[in-house]
Amino acid sequence: MAKHEVLLLNANYEPLNVCNLRRAVSLVLVGKAEVIDETGLQFLSSEDIHDVPSIVRMRYQVRRPIPRLRLSRHSILARDNYECQYCGSTRDLTLDHVIPRWTGGPHTWENLVTCCRKCNLKKADKTPQQANMKLKKLPKQPHYVPYLSLQKYMTAIEREDWAFYIPIFKEFRQKAVS
Repeated sequence: MAKHEVLLLNANYEPLNVCNLRRAVSLVLVGKAEVIDETGLQFLSSEDIHDVPSIVRMRYQVRRPIPRLRLSRHSILARDNYECQYCGSTRDLTLDHVIPRWTGGPHTWENLVTCCRKCNLKKADKTPQQANMKLKKLPKQPHYVPYLSLQKYMTAIEREDWAFYIPIFKEFRQKAVS
């Protein structure tokens, strides 16, 4: 089976996870999940030809505590749509503290942005105002879709076949529409 991602819904149709095709098919075959939507593609198993699912739903409600969105490099990159918040470049990305740490700038959602190496070197250990640089948007902690990591959420909002099941938060609306 080729790499294919499947949206996994809880019994109440809430997004639960994005899993690979093998996991989704195994959940369906053992009766723990049902197929809600298919891709139109097929795959061959040892016994039969099956349709490739796009969305599967658990037959029972999975109860888990709602996880917190963790501050990580990958989450900051996903929040900023993998582009430099100063020049818009998508190459050679790193993180930048808007207010430098040595001046007391915290390591928080509101003080970290995605930055290309060129802009990071230009800004150095200054604030954007001191370096005469302007942020594309002010950094802030994003809203969170329960159970989906920010990276998976950013991938999920791009999929038309999943759109009905994925809530779109206003800060990501322009990315989902474009």
